[in-house]
Amino acid sequence: MATVNFLYRSTKDKANLHVRLLYRFNNIDFVIGANTKLEIEKQNWFGHHAEIKANKEKGIKAVRIKNIKDGIISNRRLEVNTELNKIENYILNAFNTFNPEAIDKDWLQTEINFYYNPPQQNEALPKELTKYIDFYIENRKHEIKSTSIQKFKVIKSKIEKMQITRKNPYLLNEINDSFKTEFVKYYKANSYAQNTMQRELTFIKTFCRHARFLGLETHPQLDSLRLDSVKVEKIYLTFDELEKIENIEKSKLTDSLENAKDWLIISCYCGQRVSDFMRFTADMIRIENDKKLIEFTQKKTDKIMTVPLHPKIIEILDKRGGAFPYAISDQRYNDYIKLVCEAAGLTQKVTGSKHLETEPESGIYRKETGLYRKCDLITSHIGRRSFATNFYGKIPTTYLIYVTGHSTEVMFLNYIGKSNKDLALEMTKYF
Repeated sequence: MATVNFLYRSTKDKANLHVRLLYRFNNIDFVIGANTKLEIEKQNWFGHHAEIKANKEKGIKAVRIKNIKDGIISNRRLEVNTELNKIENYILNAFNTFNPEAIDKDWLQTEINFYYNPPQQNEALPKELTKYIDFYIENRKHEIKSTSIQKFKVIKSKIEKMQITRKNPYLLNEINDSFKTEFVKYYKANSYAQNTMQRELTFIKTFCRHARFLGLETHPQLDSLRLDSVKVEKIYLTFDELEKIENIEKSKLTDSLENAKDWLIISCYCGQRVSDFMRFTADMIRIENDKKLIEFTQKKTDKIMTVPLHPKIIEILDKRGGAFPYAISDQRYNDYIKLVCEAAGLTQKVTGSKHLETEPESGIYRKETGLYRKCDLITSHIGRRSFATNFYGKIPTTYLIYVTGHSTEVMFLNYIGKSNKDLALEMTKYF
């Protein structure tokens, strides 16, 4: 359950109120803040703990303007409290239509902006699921990334293919248990993984909840639709394996593979996505207190980052005269690092998922879980996961989350595959 509070956080005599969203998800408490456009006088606002406690005992919300007897002030109090109730209801309704895992400060500020400037709707809202996905993308184009838009379009394409057999479009109020049965049948027939089904059904529910928030009818069974996810083995490179990669005989690698090897090591000690670290240049480095830091803007999140350079990265820079390796395409990098890890002897069989062609020359690839050589499972994502996993418990989680860019600790722990049992065993170190 979510709650909303309002705070006066300025030293000025008059300022805009700050709104704070508090909720619990997966047994973790979250607090997210944003600014409203409602300006209030500091002297008329409850700001002291004693006042808050006293008014709570009286059954009055402490996060409201003071009840002063003066007629003008009393009218102002009623006006402000009415506005705060409207904002509170708007945020809570928006929260109930959105995936809690995707909620962050930017989401809250966007919803506040929508409260004051709601998107204009020139025509009736679409009631067909595929058409509503298009509307959803357009409606939220300023707050969702291009990668998310692409995922939504892929889901839309799959639903369109399901509708060919059905011969009728799915309406928003038809997303129920029968839809889920057809959905699962189609995905299994086309060899999609269980986690793909679970993730994409969650997105479909998000589209429908958004429609419900805007006043469209949805099916009573919508919120109860569930699919279980399955645990996937998290492949990463241990410190020992990284040492083997560092110590590959130079004669075993071409210049291109040597270049890719250095990028692989850099990625495992900086924790960034390939879309970010492959853009690193010496010009991004600055020195503070004799420590080398690199500054850049994450491509996926648009966050401005300042990350310290690990000594292993500095070793590579020193070897290359202060320069990073030369940039290569993502596809070529993926191909090369598999060969690098093979040269390092990482050929042991491990459980993992690999994209395989469903039939010879079909051109259709699906992830299949099985036993494969570890070197064949290495992709550009291995660096970020290796960094997070290797340094978990050695560096405070708060710092790790900052570097990897995860929105919450829950997402971070799921990313590195930490279960409740793992966390319990970690705690025993302190007993």
